[in-house]
Amino acid sequence: MATYKEIKGATVQTLDSDPVVNVGSWSSGGAMNTARRRVLGSGTQTAAIAVAGYSTAAQAIAEQYNGSSWTEVADLNTQRDSGGMSGLAPYTATIYFGGGNSPGGNSALSESFNGSTWTEVADLNTARNLAFGMGASNTAALAGGGESPPIVASVEKYDGSSWTEVGDLNTARAFAAGTGSNTAAIAFGGETYPYIANTEQWNGSAWTEVSDLNTARSSMGGSGATYTDALAFGGTISGSPSVTGKTENYNGTSWTEIADLGTARGAGPMGVGTSSSSLAAGGSTGSNSSATEEFSLPPPTSSILTEGSIFLSGGTTLKGFGKAASVPSVAWSSGTNLPNPWYQDAGSGSSNTAALHFGGRESGSGSTAKTQTYNGSTFTEVNDMSTARRYLLGSGTQTSTLAYGGYTTTNVADVESWDGTNWTAASNLNQARAEQKGTGKSATAALAIAGNPSSPSFKTEQWDGSSWTEVAEMNTSRIRCGTAGTSTASLAFLGESPGDVEKKNEEWNGTSWTEIADLNTERYLCGSGGDGITDALAFGGNGSLSAACEYWNGSSWAEINDLSTATYIDASAGHTSQSVMKMGGYTTTQVATTEEFTVTTATLSDITVS
Repeated sequence: MATYKEIKGATVQTLDSDPVVNVGSWSSGGAMNTARRRVLGSGTQTAAIAVAGYSTAAQAIAEQYNGSSWTEVADLNTQRDSGGMSGLAPYTATIYFGGGNSPGGNSALSESFNGSTWTEVADLNTARNLAFGMGASNTAALAGGGESPPIVASVEKYDGSSWTEVGDLNTARAFAAGTGSNTAAIAFGGETYPYIANTEQWNGSAWTEVSDLNTARSSMGGSGATYTDALAFGGTISGSPSVTGKTENYNGTSWTEIADLGTARGAGPMGVGTSSSSLAAGGSTGSNSSATEEFSLPPPTSSILTEGSIFLSGGTTLKGFGKAASVPSVAWSSGTNLPNPWYQDAGSGSSNTAALHFGGRESGSGSTAKTQTYNGSTFTEVNDMSTARRYLLGSGTQTSTLAYGGYTTTNVADVESWDGTNWTAASNLNQARAEQKGTGKSATAALAIAGNPSSPSFKTEQWDGSSWTEVAEMNTSRIRCGTAGTSTASLAFLGESPGDVEKKNEEWNGTSWTEIADLNTERYLCGSGGDGITDALAFGGNGSLSAACEYWNGSSWAEINDLSTATYIDASAGHTSQSVMKMGGYTTTQVATTEEFTVTTATLSDITVS
């Protein structure tokens, strides 16, 4: 029999401990003394300087960070914001250039810092604000893009005595970020306007377009030791919310989403450090921020889990990660289309091979009572409900389901029970409501959550198989939310509360609701599935039309593969996040398409060999 080495040309590694997943994490650092946006910085995670920015006016303030707290040091000679700075430099040998809101408008001024004082040096050739800066010191810097006005593509290099115009960017931009030296750099994101994801690489003489960011954004933070190892975090994006906490890592070839900032922020958070040890400070969350966050990857001594890893753990157990352990990739795939375009519909069922679809609006018509079963490949028409309605809820399995509430020409409290063949009237809800959500794995134990009796509601009702009882109210009133779980262990998330789109998440323990970690992206009318308080999936939705999919593991939400098509007001089924189905929905019109989500969590697995 051939050995692994004979087949693969290498032996299986023996490791004392299991490797770790290389996603990193953000943690809170000491707050700046002055909250501000459009602040720039230089240095490392434990030895940095934050300069200028905007609070109620452009600032000249400079603060120094020692790894735990900020201390004010010498101010710039001229107050301003939205300039550029040599980010890789030691904070004691950096240069700040350009900017806006200074006397005379856009500025060409440059100031060099020696660790104690700022000194005016040679001006830029082109006065600009909203530029990005890079460079290794106050004698080797690069200034690019910005507004002059108009938006410019011009780039200038500083050698310690003067600025020289060098090769222009391929795409003129403002509010971009960058990192690297004045001979090897990368610039990413910004506005043209609108927001862009374009990334360009500098080789000392010319810019080359490389892989785009996953999320188009401007006014983000950027850090990294080299142009082939960078972080992009935070920023301003299209839609609502208008700021993001998303963090992406560039490895010289492509951008990969990793751990989000603890607090989403735009309007120029400062970024310094390396991709494995970065600092983010300031920016705007809707108001000026003084918050500081520190990013860290696992220690450099840690072995990192990668797709396809196989190793001998502790010298005794053969283990694999991902596909090496027969774990499929996380993805949505197309299912069989509904008979017609459909939205405002309901679904139930244990999986994407045993689902029930009912009610809603078919092909833009009024409410329908139609019902279909799905076996993983075919939709089959079965007996209709007694009452045609839309914006209704469903709980249960393909052969035992409860349909409740909804809208005809008004909100209704009607409840019907499905036994696998027929629908039968059951006890009404206490409160007529539509645009609600419900959970439950059977027709005899369900939960009706929130909804719209006349305005967003806190109310929760529990079904015991014969009647509905009002139980503890939610902490946040909402309509159009997502849910997953059972009548005694459930999760409610997203939706709309009065005047606002929600991303709040609440957990039901059978007695009361408790607020827990928020989702990453605000939206409403999303699809949902999962087992409940330790296993849930939220996907799609509106607020701005979204294809985003997030997974809840009992403590936090993580973004995973998006839907193929962004939709909302659809039906969904699936009692675990590993087998979920989305049916129909609305884009700019109703659709007939379905998507199926199947995943086995990518954890380390023992490998049995014979």
